[in-house]
Amino acid sequence: MEKITDWTKLWRELVERQERGRAKNREKESGKDSWIGKARSFDASVRQRWARPDPHRDFILSRLAAHPGATVLDIGAGTGAWAILMARQAEKVTAIEPSPEMIRVMSENLEKEGIDNVEIIQGSWPEIGATPHDFSLCSHAMYGAPDLQDFIRAMTQATRQTCFMLLRAPNHDGLMAKAAMRIWGQPNDSPNFQIAHGVMLQTGLYPNVLMEDPGAWTPWTNDNLEEALSDMKRRFGLSGSTDHDDFLSDLLKSGLTFDRDHYTWPVEVRTALVYWKISP
Repeated sequence: MEKITDWTKLWRELVERQERGRAKNREKESGKDSWIGKARSFDASVRQRWARPDPHRDFILSRLAAHPGATVLDIGAGTGAWAILMARQAEKVTAIEPSPEMIRVMSENLEKEGIDNVEIIQGSWPEIGATPHDFSLCSHAMYGAPDLQDFIRAMTQATRQTCFMLLRAPNHDGLMAKAAMRIWGQPNDSPNFQIAHGVMLQTGLYPNVLMEDPGAWTPWTNDNLEEALSDMKRRFGLSGSTDHDDFLSDLLKSGLTFDRDHYTWPVEVRTALVYWKISP
């Protein structure tokens, strides 16, 4: 009999693996906000990415345009890119963000753009909750939530019209998938769209999906193969010498492309827009 994957359990396991790695870093940083010193570079990377056309942005804005005077809940708002974009179309945006450093940069961005209809609330979803809004959005900010069912349930309860979620959708046979299969016995290196979609189906939610074209993400680069191996091991929480090192080194040698003075990873991920309408 074919084994049925418990997607909710798998999501939780991957979130907890990531959290253990982050906990080690927090110990070194004495419990400081992990985005200190990183929020501005994150903001710059978002601006660079958003310089390119994006059908997901166009799609979401078209839905807001069809509902003048709508309110929007932005969960995990980061430095405010989505909040600013949606505020120009909506009556009000409520931006929920746990990181004080991210909020500081978001506040600066809102002021620069002259946006005054965004309310910022510091906190983590779904613990903080929110009063109902017409639309809700979570863009890549659900990966730290161990209970995805609860996250989605709270998001649905706080929405009157439509919920939107943007998630990374990696290739099932990419380098990280092959590494994950070797290290963990399954091809998911982190929480992602495939698992989230499985969670939704198992809980009776049948969302719509709009996939991004391949190649929209900026590829990772490394100066040398040793650095690439170190980065791959760090993403899996591995340190020191392991029984996987030879396999991972061979995988990188065959999978990365050398160009002049650096190695480039293949782009093996795209973004999935998952959305569902709220039943009256």
